[in-house]
Amino acid sequence: MGKLEGKVALVTGSGRGIGKAVAQLLASEGAAIVVNDLGTNIGGDDPDQSIAQSVVDEIKAAGGEASANTDSITDYNLAEGMVQQAINGYGKLDIVVNVAGILRDRMIFNMSEEEWDAVSAVHLNGTFNICKWAAVHFRDRRESGRIINFSSTSAWGSPGQPNYGAAKYGILGFTAVLANSLDRYGVTSNAILPYAATRMIDSTPRAMKVKEETGKLPSELAGGTEGDPANVAPMVAYLATDDAAMINGHFFGVRGHTVSLYSHWELAGVFQSDRRWTVEEMLELYPDTWAKTIKQPEAQEVARSERPLRATSLWQLDESAWKEIADGVKLWEREAYYGAKQG
Repeated sequence: MGKLEGKVALVTGSGRGIGKAVAQLLASEGAAIVVNDLGTNIGGDDPDQSIAQSVVDEIKAAGGEASANTDSITDYNLAEGMVQQAINGYGKLDIVVNVAGILRDRMIFNMSEEEWDAVSAVHLNGTFNICKWAAVHFRDRRESGRIINFSSTSAWGSPGQPNYGAAKYGILGFTAVLANSLDRYGVTSNAILPYAATRMIDSTPRAMKVKEETGKLPSELAGGTEGDPANVAPMVAYLATDDAAMINGHFFGVRGHTVSLYSHWELAGVFQSDRRWTVEEMLELYPDTWAKTIKQPEAQEVARSERPLRATSLWQLDESAWKEIADGVKLWEREAYYGAKQG
């Protein structure tokens, strides 16, 4: 018996890539799946209803249960219909996984209002639409629920993605709000920041270079590699189980065979005065205090001892930074790592 036997899941953007891998794994663990996907291109145009149905057919062929939905998550009322489809078809909804997304990449000075709005509508508004209606159902049931939202490391400051990065950062804040507001109903809300060689990666200049060298796009070469979308699915499936009821309000990076836990926002320093501040005081104090300790986000992915380690730099660490905790499994912990460096 699978770990999700008897559960019902709605997975948006599950026609291809990571979403498809998630839907298939959840189904193999026993969940009935509502496969939502418009079947559009990476920019959100040219819908193809056959994409979602093809995933449903594959799940059923493997012995699972699924139904297709080809509505847009950007429509508030249609999002309610997706949740209702799960309830009508399977009696309830237990799990929501928000993967659906599009790209309209552009530098900020070239970005149009339409490009900003289109990406925000899918990623941020769409995530809200689905979660809102799922939350109503979860609150009424007062049993349990799992919300797993997809964000991205682009939230840390990807230069050519002001719309995408802002929306993905917003999803982290929204996930934290859900975690705090729905916990009383037995609902957990967590976020995944994934890496996989999907169609989104195919749209990058680096991907074009790979195609020039190999004749194929990264997504076509991903199977069995670090970039395989299937690598992301197990962490999602775990968070969807009853066993993960204690995990709430966390953000996980998943890349290849590596799962990273991101720290939450925390105070980095405090000025306190017994009077109102003047601008002159700030100008005098800041350079010798916070200016020396607070580092601005940087776009490159290079580990430096003087700034917090990025998950994308983990493979640059030597063996002494890791602790073996099981056969073939290593652990890196921030406090131990920086404590050893200071020692």
